[in-house]
Amino acid sequence: MGLFRRATADERREDRESALAREEEGLAQDGDGDQPRTSGPFDAAEIEDASGRLDLGGLLVPGVPGMRLRLEQDRRTGKFTGVACTVEGSVLQVQAFAAPRTQGIWDEIREEIASSVQQQGGAADDVPGPFGRELLARLPVAGADGRTGFRPARFLGVDGPRWFLRGVITGRAAVEPEAATTLEFVFANTVVVRGEAARPPRDVLELTPPAQPDANGASEDGAEAGGQAAGHAQPPAGGFNPLERGPEITEIR
Repeated sequence: MGLFRRATADERREDRESALAREEEGLAQDGDGDQPRTSGPFDAAEIEDASGRLDLGGLLVPGVPGMRLRLEQDRRTGKFTGVACTVEGSVLQVQAFAAPRTQGIWDEIREEIASSVQQQGGAADDVPGPFGRELLARLPVAGADGRTGFRPARFLGVDGPRWFLRGVITGRAAVEPEAATTLEFVFANTVVVRGEAARPPRDVLELTPPAQPDANGASEDGAEAGGQAAGHAQPPAGGFNPLERGPEITEIR
């Protein structure tokens, strides 16, 4: 379901040079006047200790007990473009994109998602949430009997320093606040590794599979796997331990 509109190939070719030029100009600007953010998701430059997070290249994702991790791969390009975190039957899908330095894009994207959902026969309400404005949506799905049903989903968005992070929560956590606590913690403590290269707005940040831990809990590069996530937010009661399972990989069109 295409709920996040990407520019067509012609549009991207037409806008790429001007977008990159604007980005390069923004890189030359001094960032000392930017106000530091006190809550996540975070930029890589805002985190001194990233221990307890799984390194996926463009994203550092905190581990929680029982969480299953699945990387999503674009079949056309072969790139990993998103990660899905499953906890107790609910799923948080996360993707990171490049964004302009001078303004956020969540307001615009939120309108596009709501319009797309409504055009497909669903509904979307723009409401306040723990990360600012979010969408509560009812997505149309075809049932086994041929009838159209609806699946609830929460669309989260955060504008960061030259990046935009989108989260989609489905399952019980989309409608039950208590069930959403763990996935909201994961989203809040995710770190975006944007890099310094100039990118056109909405260019997806590529992910990479993490190093697999050995039997002693050490990853291939010798780092200790898992642990409590660093950052300003605190985990829900009960404590957080290393991931219980390694990443699974699937392909998406």
